[in-house]
Amino acid sequence: MRYLKVLWRHDLPDEPVELYSELDDAGYEIRKVEIYRDGRRDFADDESSSGVTTLGEGPLPSLEEIAAQEEFSPSLIESAQFENEWRQAVVDSSNS
Repeated sequence: MRYLKVLWRHDLPDEPVELYSELDDAGYEIRKVEIYRDGRRDFADDESSSGVTTLGEGPLPSLEEIAAQEEFSPSLIESAQFENEWRQAVVDSSNS
């Protein structure tokens, strides 16, 4: 497993500004968390989701390919950081 955090710099009010992905060895998303400018968090896995968040249909591009797009700042993160974001998104969803 790999864990990815991507900061997305944009002015779109209805799009997330932080994306967290748990990826399998082939680069497919297993779980995803999206955080919006207002602090709202949505999530998706193969069984459930919140908001409009869905898993990607194909493998994610490489870190280098993502970083080549100036609006994105990707980084690999530890599993514990992803798990923290995941838990918070699931809790937030159950409280809304």
